[in-house]
Amino acid sequence: MMTTDTQRPRPGAAILRTALRRNIGAMIAGTVLMGLYQAAETAFPIALGLIVEHTMQDRSLGSLGVSIGSLAVIITTVSLSWRFGMRVLQKANTTEAHRWRVQVAACGLQPVARDVDGLKSGEILTIATEDADQTADIIEVVPLLVSSLVAVVVAAVALSLADIRLGLLVIVGTVGILSILAVMSQRIGSSTQEQQAKVARAGAKVADLIIGLRPLHGFGGNHAAFGSYRRVSTDAKRQAITVARVNGAYAGTALALNAVLAAAVSLTAGWLAFGGQISIGELVMAVGLAQFIMEPLKMFSEMPKYVMIARASAERMALVLSAPPVTAPGPERPAPGGDLEVDGVRHGTLRGLKFTVAAGEFVAIAPYQPRAAADLVAVLAVNAAPPAYEGMVRLGGQELADLSVEAVREHMLVNPYDAEIFGGTLRTNIDPSGSSCTLPEAVEASMLTDVVALHRDGLDYAVRDRGANLSGGQRQRLSLARALAADTDVLVLHNPTTAVDAVTEQLIARNIAKLRRGRTTLVITSSPALLDAADRVLVLDEGVITAEDTHRNLLAGDEDYCLAVAR
Repeated sequence: MMTTDTQRPRPGAAILRTALRRNIGAMIAGTVLMGLYQAAETAFPIALGLIVEHTMQDRSLGSLGVSIGSLAVIITTVSLSWRFGMRVLQKANTTEAHRWRVQVAACGLQPVARDVDGLKSGEILTIATEDADQTADIIEVVPLLVSSLVAVVVAAVALSLADIRLGLLVIVGTVGILSILAVMSQRIGSSTQEQQAKVARAGAKVADLIIGLRPLHGFGGNHAAFGSYRRVSTDAKRQAITVARVNGAYAGTALALNAVLAAAVSLTAGWLAFGGQISIGELVMAVGLAQFIMEPLKMFSEMPKYVMIARASAERMALVLSAPPVTAPGPERPAPGGDLEVDGVRHGTLRGLKFTVAAGEFVAIAPYQPRAAADLVAVLAVNAAPPAYEGMVRLGGQELADLSVEAVREHMLVNPYDAEIFGGTLRTNIDPSGSSCTLPEAVEASMLTDVVALHRDGLDYAVRDRGANLSGGQRQRLSLARALAADTDVLVLHNPTTAVDAVTEQLIARNIAKLRRGRTTLVITSSPALLDAADRVLVLDEGVITAEDTHRNLLAGDEDYCLAVAR
């Protein structure tokens, strides 16, 4: 179910406000500690000025001891406040990034697909990782910005006490520096957003290539695919160079302006001391503050850049989090053990497709065009939502549009021919929830028993990601075992035996018919063994059902059917 948090629209600014609001406690604590750190850092040159001033006047060991003790307190405060302040902020940052990663992942895993404006899974992965991390950085940015402001204000007040012109110089200079950098940070934000999009597209391209690596090698398309990726990656590289150039210009400008301000304060203080308007101790303080103030000014001037980067990442996350669902699911649930009816469906290559599978029946569909089979599977799996096609699909007498997607998935399982195999074990792939009551029967029916017997660990044999340590036939039988173990009222299988040998295929066909007896089963296949095991066969040609009979009757009386399925 979707939570309220993931349902409401989230533009980038709203995402940042949410992150700030739910970490307000940690940010207050971090701001206090980091403000104490900056105040103590600022107090160091002030203390040095006072030490010079009073030690030269008193010339006593007692005054020197008090001065050294004061410096020790300041140094201890600097060390501890930084240590605990950054610990609080980084913990909050890491926790918030985790929350956004989970939320983006939850959107991708919801039963109802979201209209994510053409984003691919690889791009969503980048959003769930890099963009989530950069958005959460706002939690550190605000306290560091405030603490840097504290340092500048303390320095300005201390210099004003020596001479009002020094304090005004710091304040006016800081405002001028930030005004210039705020303009430059806008360019960083737009450039960074474009770079993130291009990097995400390159990541999506890599994901696509990895998934299709074997077929690409099969027809020699790997070189063309690599060239395509190289072009996308080159685009991302050029944009990264542009961002680096903009960042370099920003950092260089910030450093130069900060140095100019520090030099102006030092020179002004020297000029005032030369004229006798400030004392030697105040001169030492002013020069020390001029050197120190460069660090908080540098941090202060970098914050707008990080704010813009966080905003750009939040806007990209909003593409996923605020994307509307492709369809609004209904509230109804299908009747248990019901039939499956496809009535006048037009989608892709389907041209008014119409057929019915009665409750408890085992029906096979022989598609003459693979594309038509894929379009039918997309409709039944609710990958193509009811508004995306004409006609109706009824499950247990209820239209799919009136059913919740969760209820459809619980009642009807559509197992694609290219089902994913996950890293784990054979057992966790067959029964991910650990609740199946038919796991042994599913293993036997799918002829996975030889794979289990082949390894000492049996069902606990470790499986690599995407089943990299299994053959194509083993992966397909593992996927079939998972579908059978689910034991749903309605099971739809798409080409479940294309990668197994003919003898094994015969045994699997008989086993499926036996295990699913009394349960509604639809198999979309051109396998003679499965077609023969079905109660009846529907011929799908040019998007419509053109013939219906048993497999053997169709073989005897339909030449086109014989040519299409005979091996």
